[in-house]
Amino acid sequence: MSLYVTSINSGSNGNCYYIANETEAVLIDAGISCRETEKRMTRIGLSMENVKAIFISHEHSDHINGVEVLSKKYEIPVYITRKTLVSGGLQIPEKQRQIFKANQPIFIGDLSITAFPKFHDAIDPYSFVVSGNGVNIGVLTDIGSVCENVIKNFSQCHACFLETNYDEQMLEFGNYPFHLKKRIKSDVGHLSNDQALELFVNHRSSSLSHVFLSHLSKENNSPKLVQDLFTQHAGNTEVVVASRYSEIDVYEIKSDFVSEVSMRAVSVARKSYQMKLF
Repeated sequence: MSLYVTSINSGSNGNCYYIANETEAVLIDAGISCRETEKRMTRIGLSMENVKAIFISHEHSDHINGVEVLSKKYEIPVYITRKTLVSGGLQIPEKQRQIFKANQPIFIGDLSITAFPKFHDAIDPYSFVVSGNGVNIGVLTDIGSVCENVIKNFSQCHACFLETNYDEQMLEFGNYPFHLKKRIKSDVGHLSNDQALELFVNHRSSSLSHVFLSHLSKENNSPKLVQDLFTQHAGNTEVVVASRYSEIDVYEIKSDFVSEVSMRAVSVARKSYQMKLF
């Protein structure tokens, strides 16, 4: 049994993630234009006609820019919190507007979508786990710190879009103004490569077949740097960087994946990582 996933775009210029079974799909966020979303999906053989719902994580523009046009053109319901709807100034017809609540599964056909709260500098931010066919897919981006909600949900995933926003040295010595550096590094900002790696090493399930490194900063990160960093500790988990410039391939995520890396090997990887911290 499987689910199918891809990133349509991932970064401060727009975020949109596609998760589907054989007949139904959902989008997590719609941060690029309707036209660009359509074009990218077509290139990888996907159709908007299969998209049955859009879920919005928070009101920042790189997560909502395309939602009004997409939802209107295809009459797709938008799942959002009331605070995010108001804060984002979104004009979504009442008949297409659905208000979700924390930790209450929403069923879109045979898919189940559960939102959980996180730390980020938005009015009412959430991340999501999409489940179906015995597979759990996490969308864990725009996270300021690794709280218990993040750990709990990440540890249940068969695949995850995981934020790796910045390299600490690149941010520290880069050209961003001090106030922006402070905001990014804060507990309501973004996850660094090292913070995300610690979560990955210490809390991933043996069933995690893919990690999609997401929301990379253009100025303060490098796709090669972060992919090399995670690959050192990946075992049999495939490491993929979600691009800020284009869609990526569609990946099939299976429920019967069991990493061949034994718990002993995972323990060794954890110890190796922890030693590098000191």
